[in-house]
Order: sequence, then C-alpha cells, then structure tokens
Amino acid sequence: MARIIDGAAMNMVGGKIKMYRTKKKLSQQALSDRLETMAIYVCRGSVSRIEDHQRTVTDIELYGIAKVLGVGIEELFEEQV
Repeated sequence: MARIIDGAAMNMVGGKIKMYRTKKKLSQQALSDRLETMAIYVCRGSVSRIEDHQRTVTDIELYGIAKVLGVGIEELFEEQV
C-alpha cells in the first residue's frame, strides 16, 4: 500500500511544529515541559525527532502541541508558501 507522504519522513507536521515553536520563542525543552503539565509526556529528544520527521506523532500529542503553540491542528498540516 502506498504511503501518504514520500520517503523516510515519519510525520507531516514536524517542520510546522518547529516553525511555530521558534516563533513563540520556546525551546524544545520548554515545549516538552508544557506538554507534561497536560499529562502528555514527550521528552526533549522526542520533540527534536518529531521536528526532524524521524518520529511519528500520536493524536493526543498533536492535540497538546497545537494547544501549547496556540494554533489549530489543521494549521500544522498547511503547506508553507
């Protein structure tokens, strides 16, 4: 069965997560810490791997990341222009 995304990428949202995180001046550790306050446990290394498209993202992680970054989930999927 063909994959939705090509190549070795494990997610479609990593680049947008990094963009919004840096825009909010949050470190990877700060994002991890804020997720932990929501009982969503994603260590700093996992944030790095998500942003580098080397790790998948669960639905609850995606929900929490969007909340912390103050964006809608759909915005994480929009293509950059």
